[in-house]
Amino acid sequence: MYPPGGPTGRQPEINLDDLIKQIKGAFSGVTGKFGRFGFGGILIFGLLIIAAIWLGSGVYTINPGEQAVLRVFGAAQGNPVTQEGLHWWWPGPVGKKDVVLTTETRRMELGFVSTAGGGTAAVPVESLMISGDLNIVDVQMVIQYTIKDLSNFLFKVNDPGEPERGVDPGSPDGKTLKDASEAALRLVIGQSSIDDVITEQRALVESETRLRLQEILDSYETGINVVNVKLQDVKAPQEVQDAFQDVLRARQERDTKENQALAYKNDIIPRANGAAEQIIREAEAFKEARIATSEGEAARFESILNEYYNSKDVTRQRLYLEAMEDILPGISKIIVSPDTETVLILGEDNKLTPIPLSPNIE
Repeated sequence: MYPPGGPTGRQPEINLDDLIKQIKGAFSGVTGKFGRFGFGGILIFGLLIIAAIWLGSGVYTINPGEQAVLRVFGAAQGNPVTQEGLHWWWPGPVGKKDVVLTTETRRMELGFVSTAGGGTAAVPVESLMISGDLNIVDVQMVIQYTIKDLSNFLFKVNDPGEPERGVDPGSPDGKTLKDASEAALRLVIGQSSIDDVITEQRALVESETRLRLQEILDSYETGINVVNVKLQDVKAPQEVQDAFQDVLRARQERDTKENQALAYKNDIIPRANGAAEQIIREAEAFKEARIATSEGEAARFESILNEYYNSKDVTRQRLYLEAMEDILPGISKIIVSPDTETVLILGEDNKLTPIPLSPNIE
């Protein structure tokens, strides 16, 4: 039907009744199969299928080491899900789930970046810092970390990210972790001498840096756990590198000499102690031998003395005869004692022969 003015006038008006009748006619063959439900039954059935598919999309899996934060209209709900296996949560746009591997040890580089070819490129603005003795030192460091609180890691810090390191915006292990690591390292280096950092106290610098960094990250509620801090290439700036190399070589020579002296000391002292112990043992043995000899001689003298006191006359005569034998050797001798009635004759064989005196001899 055209309005007045013929077909060259305005566009024909749409008759809604006719349009509905045409649609019903097109679906009349299909709706007839559903009996009295008609078009409404098809619509409900389709909606049920769509709802089933939508609800089924809410099934998700928690693998070993993973956790999931559940959200409803963007708001986190309760603690992260840690139980492994199949779970269900409202699918989008009502709900959302963030499944993250929290046990993975992640890595961040400070003072340098790894290149695609497997090498590294220095970042001087991060690595150059001043030590406690006012020297400039070039320090490169690697931080290893894990996620200890997934909710804080995802929602507490709005980080701009680090595109050059492949960190997306939103996670605190981007610029937040880099700036905190640099601040902690500069604080520790500023309290240490360059010698401690380069040679002697590297392990202490690493330990102190890890503690300082963990304190900063906990104050920000980043949910990051610092596992390890490892110093990589620690050196003096290129302009004074040769002088520092000379110092290091001199220290190495000094350490070599000290080790050689220590080895000589450890060799000569035990040998000297052994020789001294041997001399002491020999002296003690000589002492014991002389004491035993002296005690034996003293005992023999005491026994002779006791015998002398027990038989003074015999001993006196014997000593007298021995003295006479020394004076007149090889000659028979007669000994007459006024207080005895016997004459002793000492023969050439050095034997005493007693002869009783006769009563008639005066």
